[in-house]
Amino acid sequence: MSFSDLRAARQSKNARAFAAQSQAQQVNASPSPKQDKTESQEPSADAETLLDLYDLPDALTIRVVPREGRGIWSKHFIKRGSVILSVKPHTSVLSTPNLASYCSHCFEAASEAGLKRCARCRIVHYCTSGCQTADWTIHKRECAALQDWATHAPSAEVSVPSDAVRCLGRLLWAQQTEGPGSPCSKQVAAMQSNRKSLQPSAFEFHANLSHFLVRYLGISSPDGLQEFGIASSSDLVDLTSRFATNSYTVTTPDLTPVGACVSPVVALINHSCSPNAVVVFPRTSRVPLTEEPNMIVVALRDIQPDEQVLTSYIDTTLPRSMRRRELLDAYSFSCQCTLCTASSVVDPREALWCPKSCGGNCPLPTEENSLSQCARCKTAVKDTDAVLDAVRVGQQGLDKANSLQTKDPAKAVQLTTNLMPILISAKLTPSSHPLLGLSRLHQTLLISAFSASPTQDVLDEAIRTATRNTTGLSMILDEGHPVRGVALAEAGKLLAVDELEAKKPSAMPFERQDAFPPTGPPRLKLAYETLQRAREELLIGFSRAMEGGQVGREVRDALAALEKEMDVWKGGLRNAVNDLPRGS
Repeated sequence: MSFSDLRAARQSKNARAFAAQSQAQQVNASPSPKQDKTESQEPSADAETLLDLYDLPDALTIRVVPREGRGIWSKHFIKRGSVILSVKPHTSVLSTPNLASYCSHCFEAASEAGLKRCARCRIVHYCTSGCQTADWTIHKRECAALQDWATHAPSAEVSVPSDAVRCLGRLLWAQQTEGPGSPCSKQVAAMQSNRKSLQPSAFEFHANLSHFLVRYLGISSPDGLQEFGIASSSDLVDLTSRFATNSYTVTTPDLTPVGACVSPVVALINHSCSPNAVVVFPRTSRVPLTEEPNMIVVALRDIQPDEQVLTSYIDTTLPRSMRRRELLDAYSFSCQCTLCTASSVVDPREALWCPKSCGGNCPLPTEENSLSQCARCKTAVKDTDAVLDAVRVGQQGLDKANSLQTKDPAKAVQLTTNLMPILISAKLTPSSHPLLGLSRLHQTLLISAFSASPTQDVLDEAIRTATRNTTGLSMILDEGHPVRGVALAEAGKLLAVDELEAKKPSAMPFERQDAFPPTGPPRLKLAYETLQRAREELLIGFSRAMEGGQVGREVRDALAALEKEMDVWKGGLRNAVNDLPRGS
């Protein structure tokens, strides 16, 4: 997370000194950046102690294994699509841009009636008075802190602290309210801290986070932290490290990030870039609103007895070098999962189509190794410099388009539109980075553009892009992965949109490709088939027990509507045939 927007905030001398002291202790205590997460020098609780802290389902247990460290293991067979864990996080907060559009207690999106704003801080919103009442135990402390922060903020840009600061504030107030011997306090204290293996790139992050947390809590000296059980600067950095290492992004049912949360029991699950489980927030009528945001861990594959449950901490559509760098920077370990250590297979995240179109793939050339040949027919890629240039330009463009998507979406669309053909002509597969990243962003931008100004050209281009995305994702993610399910649902919904009778000329630089998508009844048929596939995958990724989550229920309703529409069309066709003169 970036704290650059907070640096202009008024700074307390004592808090600044305390943060600087924390950073200095990190530098003195930090080992080599190559140190693995499981080689942490901090004392680790044994499995029995951890089991006593958590109320795990009967199918799960906790083990502490040399080099792998603590983790959650299955005791019995778990079928894919099953809910492994279902919990409400200890604490959760919305990110700043979402504070006015989602309920701060249950994370429900604002309805047409709007949200109720806290009359005191005027920052936090609720969907009902019931949510506001339920949240008051913690918000009464948060409310005063937000008011004080806003009073001393030098500008509107820093009038609300970051979600990391607010999440830690809520966590500490909850622990203080429940007491040091409460299950909440014990579980948070048992979470893994990587303070002694922090990367140099993380020092500024933790120094800033420590400083702004101290200020947000209204503490004027280090001694003031003792009421929260923080006796030293090392304790403070342990806390921020536990948060950074163990926090999760809260998402909407369609996987849009909206906030951050902490769940010590889910944080016990270790990482793999090829996970057998996934963490989602499906939202379902089977869970009371008071228990939202409900965090569930779902089995993506059949999990055998004595097999470790593994999720991914990062975006696994990224190539290996980017994944490993992100894990080292954010979590202080070098990933040794099967996907990261495999060397003999062409990774579809970094692949080219065969120059002779034999159906095989070639590895993307690199600066270190520019030689590349098809894994099937051994045909060599000739102009590897052109491929390297295309990938380099594509990555730069993706970074730029991401930064522009909210500030200048039209410019971002222009960038993605111009760059994707370059990568396609360089023969990157749909699953390759950065083509897949550009395509996914392009689709998001097109959907927003279509919502603002519907045109047939934009709709058709969004459908083509969504089809490319689902193809790319199917090459790298397991069947039933929620990202795949949501992508298929989006593609199906786009296909199901009524074709526009008045085709307004589009300002977007798209070239019409009339062969795809189809029109008329074939379009409806393709929409139905795509939504059927989406439904099947959503019942895995968001679990059958949760009805595939909110997105799964929306797809079910869309399928029912399409069935009626197709029946009407078939009935109309039959009537038209029956009305023909005999002998026609």
